Amino acid sequence: MAEGPLVTSRLKHSLMQFSPEGLRHSRHRRIGIIGAGPGGLAAAMLLARTGIDVTVFERHPRVGGRSATIVAPGPGGQFRFDMGPTFFLYPQALAEIFAACGRDLNREVELVRIDPQYDLVFESGGRLSASGDLAKLAEEVAKFSPEDARNLPRFMAENRGKLDAFRPVLQQPFNSFADWLSPQMLRALPLMRPLSTVDRDLSRYFRDPRVRLAFSFQTKYLGMSPFRCPSLFTILAFMEYEYGVWHPIGGCGAVMAAMARVAGELGADIRLAEPVERILFEGKHAVGVVTEAGEERFDALVVNADFAHAMTHLVPDALRRRWSDRKLKRKKFSCSTFMLYLGLKGRYDDLAHHTIFLTSDYRRNVAEIENGALISQPSLYMQNASVTDDTLAPPGHSTLYVLLPVANLVSKKVDWPEVKMQFRRTAFQRLAALGLTDVERRIVFEKIVTPTDWRDGMSVYQGATFNLSHNIGQMLHMRPRNRFEDLDGVYLVGGGTHPGSGLPVIFESARITTKLIAEDLDMSPDWDTRAPLAAPICAPHEEEVS
Repeated sequence: MAEGPLVTSRLKHSLMQFSPEGLRHSRHRRIGIIGAGPGGLAAAMLLARTGIDVTVFERHPRVGGRSATIVAPGPGGQFRFDMGPTFFLYPQALAEIFAACGRDLNREVELVRIDPQYDLVFESGGRLSASGDLAKLAEEVAKFSPEDARNLPRFMAENRGKLDAFRPVLQQPFNSFADWLSPQMLRALPLMRPLSTVDRDLSRYFRDPRVRLAFSFQTKYLGMSPFRCPSLFTILAFMEYEYGVWHPIGGCGAVMAAMARVAGELGADIRLAEPVERILFEGKHAVGVVTEAGEERFDALVVNADFAHAMTHLVPDALRRRWSDRKLKRKKFSCSTFMLYLGLKGRYDDLAHHTIFLTSDYRRNVAEIENGALISQPSLYMQNASVTDDTLAPPGHSTLYVLLPVANLVSKKVDWPEVKMQFRRTAFQRLAALGLTDVERRIVFEKIVTPTDWRDGMSVYQGATFNLSHNIGQMLHMRPRNRFEDLDGVYLVGGGTHPGSGLPVIFESARITTKLIAEDLDMSPDWDTRAPLAAPICAPHEEEVS
């Protein structure tokens, strides 16, 4: 199989008659982007800033993909819900992208740091207020185990070193196994512990299983179990405490709208409600797309749509060698989610912005998810954003976002249209176990999303909300590559490519991919996405790095 730059040799050959200087300041090169999710919007911003003619095709009438805003009518106003992600972790990456485009993220979107970051409620007993103030956090951990509290500084220090070592790895493309031999990777490898899991690695610091769970439930951001997720991802909890959990006023969809606005001002053409029906090929070289409006030709394409769904619906199977339909079926995919978006009369001003309710038998819970079964006693995550943000609900009302991790649709064991209302009752029973016994009678708006809805309504392969799993066999060069290896002239951004799922790394994927495109177009962009910011948006607390 061709690797690295060889994959795009035909694209580069077709552009040799254009000088880099001419390309940088012309609109002759055309790039099509499929999907206006966070990765596609970030790529549109950077490519348009480079001087490329960018067209974004989005099948929905709104931008954002799984980070879009759900808008619903309410008494005297509107309810607004984040569809998927409900906060920003490490917004520095996005701030640098805005800066590269001559914009200040702080001016475009108001970000509020949430502290305490969330309340953790353990059904087995105990409650932990997860403050970004490490002294307060240590006091909370000491309620469970004084020894674990004493080990908190060591956890932070060692994970700070781990993130510093892996940050360059997560910012570079992995085009082949040879990239494992890069100086950055060789420096990071001793910290990887590939045979260890997040839970096992945390046992080096924390003996109480509830404390380990407090620092490992974040693997659900990847749709994975802490008992299987590679130990590298202990950095997720570390990043929350080091850099904070941030709420954008207006929700995460407000950030997506700001990105679309900046991309448009830079010249990108964003076409809503215009789904791509298929990709046009000459041999294995992508040359354009077909939509309901007709056929359009491009020099290259960026795919931001759900990876497996896009491949199986837009690309003929015969053109894909490494990622054929048969091989995709053998891959491991993340869990799914059951969602409740509730517009309520009244407010819960004593309830935290974020609450995580962790079931008493968490191992059984994740085992049921992995086995494809209907969960008997689910954990849940709840966002009560109106306690921070008055823009999300009409006066005297509030929004409640409830997420329950469930199995994806691979096993076909659960008939969601059949059990939807049954599981809704389970969700309200779990809310009642948290002390929220009056939610149902206060509902003035309700929307339910099941794994089937993720698949059919949002084109998510097998309803796997967090994309391909992040096991060792599906990371780095073994994940679909940013310069897609199966096709010429096709690039990937989003959770289905390197570095992986989650907003910070999706933005990293956009930076990696746009640099590859610029290289393949023989262009030298006059932006630097890692130039120092005048006012870092999420610098660590001084007491945390002393």
